[in-house]
Amino acid sequence: MSKQNTYLSQKYSKKLFAWFLLISGLVFFSCKSSKLSKEDPVFTVIQTAKSYYGTPYKYGGTGRAGIDCSALIFHSYYAVGINLPRMSADQAKQGKKVSLRELKPGDMLFFATSKRRNRVTHAGIVTEVKKGDIRFIHASTSLGVTEDYLSNRYWDKAFLFARRVLE
Repeated sequence: MSKQNTYLSQKYSKKLFAWFLLISGLVFFSCKSSKLSKEDPVFTVIQTAKSYYGTPYKYGGTGRAGIDCSALIFHSYYAVGINLPRMSADQAKQGKKVSLRELKPGDMLFFATSKRRNRVTHAGIVTEVKKGDIRFIHASTSLGVTEDYLSNRYWDKAFLFARRVLE
């Protein structure tokens, strides 16, 4: 092989390698994984809420013997150092409002489940957003701590708004 061919081969190999590094870096740093890492506060909030699965509902309850929706949210966010108010109507004033299109795991959902359709009476935490399907965990009066889909007719009708306290 001549000196000129060796030089050209090395030159193009270096360029090819540089392009490979550039593209790899762009792909690696621009793609956010939809999976939550254990270090992510959102992961901790959701796992804390899920640790209450099956806990019966109790109005005013704050522990494993019985819990209401606002206490579930209170304990879940407290696990990452966020001290929210204890009542869902007060929790609904925290953070920033987000639209349904902007929802992410960890966001709080607020509902009006009584006859007064404009007053916050229930709350939950988004656990998953997949192709527009929004799943959330909450303390149900009939089932205790469970997960439901926002697209469920009952929850869709009762939904008021969402808020985000974790960025």
